[in-house]
Amino acid sequence: MKSKILDPATLGEIIEMALSDHASFDQIRTLRGLGPDEVKALMRQNLKSGSYRTWRRRVRAFSDRREVYK
Repeated sequence: MKSKILDPATLGEIIEMALSDHASFDQIRTLRGLGPDEVKALMRQNLKSGSYRTWRRRVRAFSDRREVYK
């Protein structure tokens, strides 16, 4: 995975999008060019460990629910 240097404003925007239930990994990829693995690594580096685990649990549960509705 290539390491991209991000300015604080862009970093904050990506984190905000990732924490939002309305933005998907595909939308983040389209807008910022970061794939799911890169977003997860960025979140792991910038969130507290408990916050990261809670976020991953929520994202995983949300994607599982989305699959049921399709």
